[in-house]
Amino acid sequence: MSNHGNIEGDEDPKPPVLDTHSEAAAEHHEPGSPPDSSLTFIGRDSALARTVGRPLLHFLHIETSGGILLLLATVAALIWVNSPGGHSYEEFWHTPIEISVSDFVVFDEDLHGFVNDALMALFFFVVGLEIKRELVTGRLRRPRDALLPAVAALGGMVVPAVVYVAFNLGGDNLNGWGVPMATDIAFAVGVVSLVGKWIPGWLRLFLLTLAIVDDIGAILVIAIFYSSDISLGWLGLAALLCVLISVLTRIRVWQWPLYMLIGVFVWWATLNSGVHATIAGVALGLLTPAKPLQRDSDARSMARWLQEKSTISVTDIRRANFGIAESRSVAERLEVALHPYVSYLIVPVFALANAGVTLSADSLRGAATSSVTIGVALGLLVGKTVGVSGFTLLATRLGLSSLPAGVTRLHVVGVSIVAGIGFTVALFVTALAFNGSAAGDEAKIGVLVASLVAAVLGLMVLRMAGRRVVGTLAASGRR
Repeated sequence: MSNHGNIEGDEDPKPPVLDTHSEAAAEHHEPGSPPDSSLTFIGRDSALARTVGRPLLHFLHIETSGGILLLLATVAALIWVNSPGGHSYEEFWHTPIEISVSDFVVFDEDLHGFVNDALMALFFFVVGLEIKRELVTGRLRRPRDALLPAVAALGGMVVPAVVYVAFNLGGDNLNGWGVPMATDIAFAVGVVSLVGKWIPGWLRLFLLTLAIVDDIGAILVIAIFYSSDISLGWLGLAALLCVLISVLTRIRVWQWPLYMLIGVFVWWATLNSGVHATIAGVALGLLTPAKPLQRDSDARSMARWLQEKSTISVTDIRRANFGIAESRSVAERLEVALHPYVSYLIVPVFALANAGVTLSADSLRGAATSSVTIGVALGLLVGKTVGVSGFTLLATRLGLSSLPAGVTRLHVVGVSIVAGIGFTVALFVTALAFNGSAAGDEAKIGVLVASLVAAVLGLMVLRMAGRRVVGTLAASGRR
C-alpha cells in the first residue's frame, strides 16, 4: 500500500518549517486524563467500563496510589513468609534464571537477582530521567532555589549514617550504614498529599527536591561503596557505550530501537563490571535529552497544518506525530510512559521480593536488642529528623536561604520526620549490604518499623503545624 495517496496534495498547505534548534524547555506535566471517546473501552457507557475501568484508571492517577500498592505488596510479602507455607517464599524467589546463547551465558541469577539487578535498573532509569529533568528544566537548574533542599538532603544523609555507625562501630555489620540514608519519594509524597490542605505548596516542592538530591546521594553511595571486584575492562566497555550514546544524541540520531539495544549492552557490561547494574539505569537516564527539539508553537502549527489538509496520508500522520511529540523532550516522554509500569508493577514486585521477613517472637526479641535494627530505625527516625530540620534551620540562620512566608519551623520538623520513610531504596541497600544474612532481616524490621512510625508521626506533626497557622491567621483576623 502506498503512503503517498494524497491525490490533491498540490492544493494543500505545505507543512510548516519547524525550528529544530529550539532550546526551550518543556514544562513537566502529569499524564492527561483518559479519553472519553466512545471508540475506547474507557469511554464506552458499558457497565464494566463504569464500574471497573474508569474507577481503576482514576485510582492510578491518584498521587498516593503507588504508595498504596507498595504497602499492599509489603503486607503480602510479610503474610506469605509468615504463613504455614512460608518456605515457598524463599523457594520461589530463588528460582534460577539463565539466559544463554549456545554456550555463552548472558545472565545467570535467581528470580530475586533478576528483580534487583534487571527490573530495578528500570526503576533507577526513571530516577535518572527525573534527575536529568530537574537539573535541566526543573527546580535544580537554579542553584539558589535548589540550595536549601540540597543542604537539607545532605543533613538527611550524613546524620542517619552517623547514628547507625554509633550503634555498630567495631561490630561486623558496619557495612549497613547506607541503609538509613534513603528517603522513599513515593511514600513520602503520598503522606504529604494526605495533609495537602494543611500545608503550604512550597513544602511539597521542598520534599520533592530533597528526595531527588537524596536519590543522587544514594546512587553515589551504591556506586562507590556497594560495588565489589571491579573489572576495568567491563567498566570501560560500559563507559565507551555511554560515550557512543552521548555522541549519537548530539548529532540527533533519533531512532529509539538503536538506543534500546545499546542500553541493554550498557546494563550487561555494568552487571559484569562489579558496579551494581542499576547504576547503568541511572547513567542512561542522565544521558537522555531533557530539552525538546520543537517549540510549543511549532507543534500547534503542525496540528493546524494536518487539520487543514483535505486528505491525510500515512506519511502526513508520521510527520505530524514527530513534530508534535518533539515539543516535549525525550526524557519527559519516557518518564511519563514508564512511570506507571515502574510505580504499579516493578516497585511492588520489588517489595514483594525483598520485604519478606519472619516475624516470630524470637526474631522480634532479637531485633529489639539488635544494634542493626536500632541503628537503622533510629537513623531513619531521629537521624533524618535532626539532619533535615537541623541543616535546614542552620542554612536559614546563616543567611544562605530563607523559609517562605507561611512556612514555620514545625512544618520543617514535620517534613523532616516524613523524610524518614526510607522504604524502597533502604530495602535495596539492605540487600546489597547484608546479602541475605540474618542481619539483613534485622535491618528490614528496622526499615519497616521506622517507616511506619515516620509516616504516622509526620502526618500528625504536619497536621498540627497547619492547624496552628490557620489558628494564628484566624486570631489575627479578629483583631
